[in-house]
Amino acid sequence: ITTFLYPADDTREGKLLRIKQQFLLSSATLQDVVRRHLARSASLDDLPERCKIQLNDTHPALAIPELMRLLVDVHQYEWEPAWEITQRTFAYTNHTLLPEALETWNDDLLAELLPRHLQLIEEIDRRFQEDVRAAFPGDGERLRRMAVIEPGHPGRIRMAHLCVVSGTSVNGVAALHSELLRTGLLKDFYELYPKRFNNKTNGITPRRWLKQANPGLAQLVTDRIGPGWERDLDRLRELEPALEDEAFLAAFRNVKLQNKRTLAERIESLTGVTVDPDSMFDVQIKRFHEYKRQLLLVLWIVHRYLELIEDPNATPPARTVIFAGKAAATYAAAKRVIELIHSVGAVVNADPRVRGLLKVAFIPNYRVSVAEVIVPAADVSEQISTAGYEASGTGNMKLALNGAVTLGTLDGANVEIKEEVGDENIVIFGLEAHEVEEVRQGGYDPRVRAEADPKLSAVLAALSGDTFSPQEPGHFEGVVNDLLTWDTYMLLADFPAYCEGQARIDALYADRDAWTRTALLNTARSGKFSSDRTIRDYAREIWNLDPVPVPIA
Repeated sequence: ITTFLYPADDTREGKLLRIKQQFLLSSATLQDVVRRHLARSASLDDLPERCKIQLNDTHPALAIPELMRLLVDVHQYEWEPAWEITQRTFAYTNHTLLPEALETWNDDLLAELLPRHLQLIEEIDRRFQEDVRAAFPGDGERLRRMAVIEPGHPGRIRMAHLCVVSGTSVNGVAALHSELLRTGLLKDFYELYPKRFNNKTNGITPRRWLKQANPGLAQLVTDRIGPGWERDLDRLRELEPALEDEAFLAAFRNVKLQNKRTLAERIESLTGVTVDPDSMFDVQIKRFHEYKRQLLLVLWIVHRYLELIEDPNATPPARTVIFAGKAAATYAAAKRVIELIHSVGAVVNADPRVRGLLKVAFIPNYRVSVAEVIVPAADVSEQISTAGYEASGTGNMKLALNGAVTLGTLDGANVEIKEEVGDENIVIFGLEAHEVEEVRQGGYDPRVRAEADPKLSAVLAALSGDTFSPQEPGHFEGVVNDLLTWDTYMLLADFPAYCEGQARIDALYADRDAWTRTALLNTARSGKFSSDRTIRDYAREIWNLDPVPVPIA
């Protein structure tokens, strides 16, 4: 059952396997929690005082009916006290704003695998609907929207709704994300349970993402501000006086160069592509998804390629664009983008007309150990999701901590990075979340946008033809047609602003000292994004835990 987690769920067999995995892990955990609690307490009455269970997205949501089963069936609790214990024990962290990504399971699948758990979920839903009727009498449409089990044949169990109903806290993972939950995706629930909703901005551990991944920069930081910053990342602000220290800036630049040389060697050994460590390393590393818009960066690469061919005298800063990431097994659209990156890279890298001013590399088998080599070497951090779709992101934090300059939309934690580093030390472009909806509601026609922009038209024509698929002309025509027909994630709408953002990156990078100061300031102001702060927030505001001092030799 657990040999391969998150199997493809586009078949009945795949769905059944996922449910089996989720139940096995949830049930094993719950039974262990109960066993350990009863080893030190006379009953489960005080479980919520001793234990909090944070549901990290909906994958462990079956823990809710499992705890009710243990309380009601095994330990002979009546429904009301069992439900009170359950609600006070659970809390829910939402990780997605995509409605299609919210987990649902057909009730016939649960009836086959877990009939008792389906009964318990049905009773939870029945009682919850009574509460909704009492709070909003006569509002049948609201009741339909909020039901835990969406009516139908089969019915669909909305696991996010189950999580919201069954706990004391619901949080998003960035300020904008949490606001969009309250005003959009979970608005009905916020109106019923306003006190349950809160924000816990994600964090990353500085022990891994600076001290371990970037020992050169870590040592430079320690030499400047002393030890201890690893457990108090806000101390990085003490680096700010070094913005005027030429010797420190030179040392900071040298650390980055050494990291880029290491990455260049890795790229050549893995891909055969030779890249120049003195070029700008422009990095987009993340899961492949249409909303994350790796394709937007590909459009820009083609645009830059066409510019360099058209103007042999152009001398923008040399740039190496580095991709890494994986697509879900059945996500055909994302895999087409990966294929396109390889095809564009093969043409660009082999064309002498670009004069070494543009290279493209795709690093295979992306994983944490690969990220630990890429992140310290990055100059530019591509965080270009369609505004309103990225819950938070943590790659943006890792890259900023290591002195990369963010090129991004006002989405997820980019908003808070901007607040920390200041407008002049981040490059923001494109539609904001509310504007995306306004444009969509206003009858957005991507074909009209493309026809009005000669640069964009040239890019799409190159992709549609044989420029990047000489052996199979028109191979990528489907990608272009999807953009011209739907453009669900507003790539064409944001393309002009994105090109302007890239021009600002070019101008800033051309001024070596200005770039170094901006990069260093990103490092110095990344303290907020320590996972230590995130965990303190959860502990203080949701779990009601006091820290226990741990003596360190």
